[in-house]
Amino acid sequence: MKKLSIVIPCYNEINTLRVIIDAVQNVDLSHLDIEKEIVVVDDGSRDGTQEIASILLKENLIQILELKRINEGKGAALRTGIALATGDIIIIQDADLEYDPNEYEKLLTPILSGKADVVYGSRFAGGETHRVLYFWHSAGNKFLTFLSNICTDLNLTDMETCYKVFKAPIAKEIKIEESRFGFEPEVTAKLAKLAKKKNYKIFEVGISYNGRTYDEGKKINWKDGVSAIWCIIKYNLLM
Repeated sequence: MKKLSIVIPCYNEINTLRVIIDAVQNVDLSHLDIEKEIVVVDDGSRDGTQEIASILLKENLIQILELKRINEGKGAALRTGIALATGDIIIIQDADLEYDPNEYEKLLTPILSGKADVVYGSRFAGGETHRVLYFWHSAGNKFLTFLSNICTDLNLTDMETCYKVFKAPIAKEIKIEESRFGFEPEVTAKLAKLAKKKNYKIFEVGISYNGRTYDEGKKINWKDGVSAIWCIIKYNLLM
């Protein structure tokens, strides 16, 4: 039996953490001969999220929990979570409700079938439902993906997606340096270099997306977009 580690970074997600944990727990992968391990890294929440996470750990709904004292950023939380994960396959899951855990099987299939080593879940590949929200966010994501593709020579449609699935040794091989949202372009750049060196196969799968508004807790902003541009240049061209 293989183990899937679901790494969930969270920061001030008191309203959604239990909901997303329940959703992940309700995903049945037993027919694929897969057991689940939920790894939550709370990145210094101040709204009661850490208390909720501790209760979930006691209820055995979370297998591994790391509580940080200060807010360092999503990349820092993922760096910790990936290091703590003990599964054969690692998937990244945001603590909000934008991404649907019911799509795990679809994301895992290319890896389980032996076709892929890494899978990106694309919000722009088509075929699934999407909440209609911010035009400039969508345009920004597509621009960043385009710029990343120029530098990596990959043909991704959604570099900035949360859903990234790795064979665990590959995820652990990548040294994550960015502490905020720069994780996405950094890991993509480093993965592209590893793929060329070691012939790793990268696949994309279309996924649904239920984006949230800033009033609902969305945290990324234009400054993170500027940072992403710098990270694309830095990790592709300068390192």
